[in-house]
Amino acid sequence: MQQVKGKLIALGGGDDEGLIKLIRAEICNLNSRIEVIATATPKPMEAIDSARAYKEAFEELGCSSVSFMRIDEEHEADTPENLARIQQADVIFFTGGDQLRLAKFLGGTKLFDIMHRRFKEEDIIIAGTSAGAAVMSDRMIYDGYGHYSLIKGEMKTTHGLGLINNVYIDSHFAERGRFGRLAHAVAHDPTHIGIGLSEETGIIIKEGDQVEVFGPGVVTIIDASKVKFSRVRKARENEPIAVENLVMHLLIEGYRYCLRDHLFQPIEHSAPVNSQPVETQLS
Repeated sequence: MQQVKGKLIALGGGDDEGLIKLIRAEICNLNSRIEVIATATPKPMEAIDSARAYKEAFEELGCSSVSFMRIDEEHEADTPENLARIQQADVIFFTGGDQLRLAKFLGGTKLFDIMHRRFKEEDIIIAGTSAGAAVMSDRMIYDGYGHYSLIKGEMKTTHGLGLINNVYIDSHFAERGRFGRLAHAVAHDPTHIGIGLSEETGIIIKEGDQVEVFGPGVVTIIDASKVKFSRVRKARENEPIAVENLVMHLLIEGYRYCLRDHLFQPIEHSAPVNSQPVETQLS
């Protein structure tokens, strides 16, 4: 995992007010350029409505330079205007929908090459919710339901955008019963760490390594680096998988996970200057 200068902010879906406020808090200048990309939404009018809604949400918080970029079957990514805009963007935001569409219409484009280079070399923010979160990693899960996802062949993965490597990010994690498919994915690819995002809860990844939680819910980390035995690759199609020593962590706000060192730790905060110790008396 290489150190990068940009930040990734990913939400597990649901109410995204906290995500919008966090992005606003992370930018210093209200004139920062924000580009909303709603490619994940398959219906054109719904994509436009979604992008406009996010534009208005950012504007309500005082952001004065918010635009949305149409990239779909009828609008190619690599137009001169789009390339110029992505070169100047301070924040790039992916809405929810279908992550396969994001990978299809952005992967391999000059526009994404610029985005990726700037993310590695410059202090920009790339954010997304739901499908917009799932597509960020080099591999992404696109199918697998409930307990069936622990059957060989029922969990499916493909290439993501690769803004971060050796990670799977799954959204709507607790609400849609996606533990099985994330566990299966990392057991199949033990060099990858699984990150399951509950709705209204997300992560901010700094330097391509430090995963910090925001929101009221729980982020699940699944780590296969210490697996002692696995039948994932040897299992036949339609057979259940078996794995020994799959490690899981539950993160909440105030804690972080360091991907390189596989380390769970609290985030240290300095105590207020005027704070006083609280004395308790045992009866």
